[in-house]
Amino acid sequence: MNVIPEPLPGGSALARDYIEQYEKVSKFYGGDFRSRDNRVERAQWLDNTESSRADRKEIAAVLRTYNRRFNSHPAVQDSLALLEQPETLVVTGGQQSGLFTGPLFVVYKAMTTILAAREAAEQLGRPVVPLFWIAGEDHDWDEVNHTYVLNRSGEITRIKMDRPEAPRGSVSSLPIDGESWQQTLAELDSLLQDSDFKPLMLEMAAEAARSAESMSDAFAKLLGSLFGKFGLILLDSADPALRRVEQPFFRTLIERNDELEGAYREAAEALTSGGYELQADVTAGNANLFYIHEGARLLLYKQEGRFADRKGQVSFSREELLDMLEEHPERFSNNVLTRPLMQDYVLPVLATVLGQGEIAYWAIPHLAFRTIGGQMPLILPRMSFTIVEGTLQKHMDKFGLSFGDVRIGLDSKRQAWLDSQDELELGRRFSEAKQTFIAVYEPLIEQLGLIQPGLIKLGENNKTKILEQISFLQEKAKDALEKRNEAALRQWERIELSLMPLGKLQERVYNIMYYLNRYGLSWLDELMTVPADFSGTHRMIYM
Repeated sequence: MNVIPEPLPGGSALARDYIEQYEKVSKFYGGDFRSRDNRVERAQWLDNTESSRADRKEIAAVLRTYNRRFNSHPAVQDSLALLEQPETLVVTGGQQSGLFTGPLFVVYKAMTTILAAREAAEQLGRPVVPLFWIAGEDHDWDEVNHTYVLNRSGEITRIKMDRPEAPRGSVSSLPIDGESWQQTLAELDSLLQDSDFKPLMLEMAAEAARSAESMSDAFAKLLGSLFGKFGLILLDSADPALRRVEQPFFRTLIERNDELEGAYREAAEALTSGGYELQADVTAGNANLFYIHEGARLLLYKQEGRFADRKGQVSFSREELLDMLEEHPERFSNNVLTRPLMQDYVLPVLATVLGQGEIAYWAIPHLAFRTIGGQMPLILPRMSFTIVEGTLQKHMDKFGLSFGDVRIGLDSKRQAWLDSQDELELGRRFSEAKQTFIAVYEPLIEQLGLIQPGLIKLGENNKTKILEQISFLQEKAKDALEKRNEAALRQWERIELSLMPLGKLQERVYNIMYYLNRYGLSWLDELMTVPADFSGTHRMIYM
């Protein structure tokens, strides 16, 4: 592998400033993981506040039970044994579950989490374990029910799983039957080219499906198959056993809800005043908590001293809500703004790995951490890659293309290249033919008007038809030229489909199964040897 940095424009202004000029936005964050001093300070603060978090042994017991089901590698058990020790810190990353692990950036986020924990442990001289927080409590099925691969013909293809018949609950609560998994696995099999690695890869996916009751289960099993050997602990935020441990902090979120809302709104105002666009909704009266009612996940709002959903399906006084929490903690769920606070209560988080969008919205709860006596964990940008396969690199060299060319779109360059293949200069000659015809024909039409005025209109119509016929022949000649260069034009198309599918970065579209099918599981091991880089710079990996 040859790894080359490729800085990319774009992303939110706040995330760009975080990555490129942290001091400008430091007031919105708790510290930059890339600073050694920040790491030392954060570690000391975690040591001093150990008693304010959930009991380590309780958390380890919950995670041990969960990981035995989906991520039973001995290295994970070693990480959990370390987690029980007071001096051990955690680097977290997280994402919604996704079909066959979802887009590639999920894999890169897990990689970043593992490598960052490894580097922090060496630098601080104490145990730091990696943990991946699966956002199984999220309920947006349409975000997680599909993925994309390049099929046998080199075309981008979407694989989708239909939503099970169930209330609008969390992804982890939606049951998926064996038949649905079999159909989806069969589709994956039919789309991918046959290879030496395909049987093992498909068996790994099938094994994950066999033990899965939900999308989150299969996601956890696959992630464990890929990263368990690196000691990556998995946590499902929808795990009912976890709710009992989280219960005291849910109480804090309810009792101090008005203060927290004020902190969110103050932070939002500061961000917008600074010229930044909010990346998460900050609505007056939003309790930033979900309540699970008859399987449906309902967002709670504060109305006239009560907590209720928008449709009025549930309504509680603060005391009633606290009583319900005592009896049924499994009915409570975080939203995007309270999850960072909950994560910091559950785990001794040294740092958390975030994508650019997440870096931007994590700025909103920065005052909420202080409101409850906490401190925002350090943040590090996840690693970002584009994979360039060997034949693709040869095609790009052949046409003189850079990744920057592909990113902004190849239409004009492809047309310029095709024009250069026109040895007969058909474009110029057809244009000259039209101009010559018009120059000869228009004076003739004017003279025909001297014979009979009606002939002018007839002549104009005739001129238009002749020009249309010339253009028709020109298009046929263009089609013939494209057909003669069909193989090369397919190479142009493959470059675009591979590197910027659907006009997006490769890592935001394609699934890892395509690459495991081509290169085998050892490909991921090789990827894990790529030097860690937490600068936020996108990198090209030339195979």
